[in-house]
Amino acid sequence: MLSLVSLLHVITVVVWVGGMIFAHTFLRPAIVETLEPPARLTLWVNVFKRFFVIVWLCVILLPVTGYTMIFNIWGAMDVTPVYVHIMNGIGLLMIAVYLYVFFLPYRNLRLAVKSQQWPDGAQALSKIRFFVGLNIILGLLAIIVAAGGRFLS
Repeated sequence: MLSLVSLLHVITVVVWVGGMIFAHTFLRPAIVETLEPPARLTLWVNVFKRFFVIVWLCVILLPVTGYTMIFNIWGAMDVTPVYVHIMNGIGLLMIAVYLYVFFLPYRNLRLAVKSQQWPDGAQALSKIRFFVGLNIILGLLAIIVAAGGRFLS
C-alpha cells in the first residue's frame, strides 16, 4: 500500500513539474516564434485549460499522498525528519503559487482573450510565466531535497 502511495506521489510530481518545464522551456519559445499575439494568447488559454485540470489533481494528490506517507512512516509530524518538513513547506508554497496563478492571472488571461484585449492578455500571461518559472525552481528544489535529504540527516 505504502509503495503505491509513494509511486503516486512521485508520478504526480513528475507530471506537474515536468509539465511546467515543458511548457516554459520548449512550448513557449516555439509559440513566440510561430504565432502572432492574438493566436498565441488564445492557444495559451486552451493549453492551460487542459493542463490546469491535471494540476488540480496534483494539488490534491500531493498533500494526500505526502501526509499518508508521513503518518504511516513516522506517525507524527514532530518526529518527521527536517528534509520532509522542507519538502512539505516547498510543496505548500507551490500550491499557494498555483492557486494565485489560477484565480488571478489565468482568470485575467481568459477574460482578456474573450474580450480581445490583447495587451491585458499579454500582461496576464507575463505574470503566469513568472510564477510558473518560480514554481519550476521550487519544484526542482523539492526534488533535490527528496532525492538527497535523507542522506543529510
